[in-house]
Amino acid sequence: MTAASESDAAVMRWVVLAVSCLHHLGFCSHTLTAFMATFLTRRVAFAAAHRYRIPSWSDERNEQVFGLCARPNFHGHSYVCDVTVTGDIDRTTGFLVDLGLLDRILDAEVRQRFDHRNINLDVPEFGDDGLVPTGENLARFIFERVNARLGGAVRVTEVTIAEDSTLSATYRAD
Repeated sequence: MTAASESDAAVMRWVVLAVSCLHHLGFCSHTLTAFMATFLTRRVAFAAAHRYRIPSWSDERNEQVFGLCARPNFHGHSYVCDVTVTGDIDRTTGFLVDLGLLDRILDAEVRQRFDHRNINLDVPEFGDDGLVPTGENLARFIFERVNARLGGAVRVTEVTIAEDSTLSATYRAD
């Protein structure tokens, strides 16, 4: 048995023991599932251009800090955005969230806002006096916008923005 499979087996023994103890204390299976989190992740893609720049800095300082990403003619990415939500599973539908609602929110807050746009020029929050359009800032911005639109039934737990297959940023709930 490998170290990984021994570790997995030990975790499973612990889970079985914990559930058994909770049953012994009077918790039913339905109550136990309330302690187990369920997550759903929806992926959306968009293409956008941006550049990293702090307007109060000189071009030289921007280039020193941001490198090639500070060049004045912008550059683009085919972004992938994963939005993960959590909440209670509806007993009737079996869904965590109405996917139609989630898709409409993602369309408005991600696709329509960012797809085929220059983030610095077309998205006011990322303009000269706003946020630098880093993956980190995009992830937090999308997290906050989508979470605010979902209401109370479910909540966003994390948003990951990938610029390409080698670089991504994740913003998680506290």
